Amino acid sequence: QVQLVESGGGLVQAGGSLRLSCAASGGTFSGYTMGWFRQGPGKEREFVAAISRNSGNIYYADSMKGRITISTDNAKNTVYLQMNSLQPEDTAVYYCAGGRFVGMVTTTVITTARNYGYWGQGTQVTVSS
Repeated sequence: QVQLVESGGGLVQAGGSLRLSCAASGGTFSGYTMGWFRQGPGKEREFVAAISRNSGNIYYADSMKGRITISTDNAKNTVYLQMNSLQPEDTAVYYCAGGRFVGMVTTTVITTARNYGYWGQGTQVTVSS
């Protein structure tokens, strides 16, 4: 059974950094698009970043662009999200997701949570002011 397990969340002061990890097991995610989403208190789940393991294309949410970097370690079947200059509004549960997109897909498709079929349990990120 395919599983995604996130780690690396925690409590950090404003301006600090965290690196989230998402380890995939039980199957290969080669050819998949791996994404990060987040859900803050009382908010809907929103897109953060994604990387296509086929094309290498990378996508970032405008709200976090310049402060985050998504990367993969194919040998470890792991996706990372480096987050810098964190602010209290970045407080949320961060989820890793995997989706298989065939052919040409739009950015809207990549950034929409319901298009991903595999999800991790989430890791809490809390940024104090």
